[in-house]
Amino acid sequence: MTLDFIMKGLVIKNTGFWYTILTDDGATTDCKVKGNFRLKGIRSTNPVAVGDRVVISEDNWITDIEDRKNYVIRKSTNLSKQSSIIAANVDQAMLIVTINYPETSTTFIDRFLASAEAYRIPVVLVFNKIDMLDEDELRYLKMMQDLYTTVGYESIAVSATEGTGMEELRAKLEGKITLFSGHSGVGKSTIINTLIPGANLRTAGISDAHNQGIHTTTFSEMIALPHNGDATIQSQQQSYIIDSPGIRGFGTFDIEKEELTSYFKEIFQFSKECRFSNCTHTHEPGCAVLKAVEEHYIALSRYNSYLSMLEDKDEEKYRKGY
Repeated sequence: MTLDFIMKGLVIKNTGFWYTILTDDGATTDCKVKGNFRLKGIRSTNPVAVGDRVVISEDNWITDIEDRKNYVIRKSTNLSKQSSIIAANVDQAMLIVTINYPETSTTFIDRFLASAEAYRIPVVLVFNKIDMLDEDELRYLKMMQDLYTTVGYESIAVSATEGTGMEELRAKLEGKITLFSGHSGVGKSTIINTLIPGANLRTAGISDAHNQGIHTTTFSEMIALPHNGDATIQSQQQSYIIDSPGIRGFGTFDIEKEELTSYFKEIFQFSKECRFSNCTHTHEPGCAVLKAVEEHYIALSRYNSYLSMLEDKDEEKYRKGY
């Protein structure tokens, strides 16, 4: 398709060098990025992301990006000085996690939550594969939900294969652009296939040797959610899901140590009572956060996640699985 004039549109798919654009007149076209984007101070392996509003030229080049309201970003797994933008201009993120098959660590969850807080993106935790859990694992699931609910995050327990909790999940997607993220193997594609018949996203099991997921999604894509229920009460805005590749580790990017406290809700609340305004909550006398950890008002797992992010100046740390 050749455009006769400069046009604006929405990036709905990224396959590496090519971007699929949904133009404002409802058409789709594949475009490339002009090389000078990398000269604008965008230290990213992908200067254009799914969810971006862009300007495209008549010869199908992306020439400009409109200002973003937010984005989700992580350190690139290949280049320590660069980042990877997972998605832009989202209304919320759903972090798909599993108690087992594979296991999602609290450190991974907390790193994602802190990064989302930094860009004011609401997060819903979606605990999938509950049909596979034994009694002990179900008790641990309840404990995890209670922990994050107390901190201030919504959570939903679902089984994509059996349909449990899927209507509640669908209701939270109405009228919003939602990023789906999480480890490989947690069931993102299965959930989307259940919500969107005909999406036909590839799915795979997990590695028996390492209890880790096998990558099936290799690029990010925005998928329209079909309308559901009574048309008279439907949202005026189209609902979209952004499906993103599974991630093993979540290295945080451009979060300064001095800011980190603000991105852990409960730590921030207790930090107001610290003796010193520049308290790092690691060793200082009169630290209200350390006292709250000792008295179990702050979960030890959350505090340990905070400490691990303080140590992120170690350039190798982000490469490891969390």
